[in-house]
Amino acid sequence: MLTVNLAVFLTIIVIVRLRRRTEARSRADEKLTVAIVLILGLLLAPTDFGQGVLRVTGQLAQQLADIKL
Repeated sequence: MLTVNLAVFLTIIVIVRLRRRTEARSRADEKLTVAIVLILGLLLAPTDFGQGVLRVTGQLAQQLADIKL
């Protein structure tokens, strides 16, 4: 499936970009990283993996909401 292959490619790009030093990044560089991550999220959302992440995140958020301090 083309979506998954592109998602894997974008994941590699994100990992490489985030491993760089933070001091050397410009605002344009940060905006590009955010755009790539958003596109990656849109590509992963309709897949089984994306739906699983959504379920796990929802369950975790519900458990945190149920904790009474």
